[in-house]
Amino acid sequence: MILALGISFLLAALFTLPTIRFAKKFKLVTDRRKRKHPAHTHTGIIPRAGGIPLFLALLITTILFIPLSKLMIAILIGSFLLVVMGLFDDYFDLSPYPRFIGNILISTLVVMGGLGIPFISSPFGGIIHLDSLRISFDIFGKHSVLLIADIAAVIWLTWIMNMVNWSKGVDGQMPGFVAITALFLGIIAQRFTAHDINAQYVSIFSFIIAGAFLGFLPFNFYPQKIMPGYGGGSLAGFLLGVLSILSFGKVGTMLLILAIPMTDAIYAIIRRLSKKQSPFKADWGHFHHRLLEMGWGKRRIAVFYWVVSFILGIGSLYLEGVEKTIAFCTTATILFLFIFIMDRLKKERSGKMENL
Repeated sequence: MILALGISFLLAALFTLPTIRFAKKFKLVTDRRKRKHPAHTHTGIIPRAGGIPLFLALLITTILFIPLSKLMIAILIGSFLLVVMGLFDDYFDLSPYPRFIGNILISTLVVMGGLGIPFISSPFGGIIHLDSLRISFDIFGKHSVLLIADIAAVIWLTWIMNMVNWSKGVDGQMPGFVAITALFLGIIAQRFTAHDINAQYVSIFSFIIAGAFLGFLPFNFYPQKIMPGYGGGSLAGFLLGVLSILSFGKVGTMLLILAIPMTDAIYAIIRRLSKKQSPFKADWGHFHHRLLEMGWGKRRIAVFYWVVSFILGIGSLYLEGVEKTIAFCTTATILFLFIFIMDRLKKERSGKMENL
């Protein structure tokens, strides 16, 4: 596993340098003077296309260390399609709606390859089965669909893709907590697995993902030389979603380790809907934006995300179902209150300025 992580790390670092030149040459960049975006925190012209080195490192290292089953091929194809969609977004600045549809289609493709959620562990003990409703049909051979299990997997993957993608607003923020989460999911995978990829290969795949994002991190850390772009952000969420299903740590471990980006995403949707806006409408209102308003630097914010993810990851290894739920709810409540109070203070300051 360590060897796989190391090779993935080196490949991601090696591929990132030519990707920076490639992105500049073909105008796959973000320029605040030409592309106004309310959530951006950067200045200057920054290359995007970060999904390219991440995917290449993932692809090569996976081929070297993991047998290519039908499911693994589907995961790699889904990863490739997300990066391609990200490149189109880097150049054409696509609407969030076709990207969202693309997320659903790619998730469906991987689920058709064998990735499903047949059951989830209840935080109060026991198992909740999602595989009771099976639909069989005969089209070019006999096939069957676990309707609830497969729909749950598509929804889960699509949600994680978007949730993680929204938490990449500060230099180095996303690659760090993605790598940490992947490492803990790799450890969890040693305990549980129920797909046609055995526990050892799931762990190796987790470490490969962690290595790729760690190799990309030095180039994305402040001051960033390249951005993940939509391809890198959605790829990160997709891979974590896949790992959480393969390791069956999705309900406890994923919710706990990603408590901050998860809560931030839920609050963002509530905030936008309360303003009668689309939940996909980008705005300056995420947790990292509030920390910037408090005077935190980008390095501090990124490291804060990493440290919290690491602490919650350690906790996920020792806490039981109910304890994980309590830890997540406590973290989420604190974050909700913080963002809510900051929003109120911001509105009050704006009101006072208008009165002046």
